[in-house]
Amino acid sequence: MTIAETREKCKSLIGKIPRDVLIISILILASSLSFGLGYLAGLDAREANNLTIDNGPSVFQIASTTAEGQVVASKSGTKYYFPTCSGAERISDTNKVWFVSAPAAEKAGYTRATNCEGP
Repeated sequence: MTIAETREKCKSLIGKIPRDVLIISILILASSLSFGLGYLAGLDAREANNLTIDNGPSVFQIASTTAEGQVVASKSGTKYYFPTCSGAERISDTNKVWFVSAPAAEKAGYTRATNCEGP
């Protein structure tokens, strides 16, 4: 079967479908695709901003690279520090990840630095 024959066969099949059904099908397909792409873009944005959502009693536990919180960690490290600790001062501003609480940092995989006493 050649390309021209396949094209003609597709035209004849589409010609048998009522125009209204074809338009509604295209609209449903386009809206479903748009929703899915928007959802995926939102997931990518959340990951890019290092956001973590806690489903526990508090509403949201957010890790941020731009705003200060109760504890800080390095993007490439494994320990978290309180802002007054010397270890926190050694982390460059571009590598800092702030958490609203110590449990939020632990949930993200960080452990408390042993050389840093809490407030």
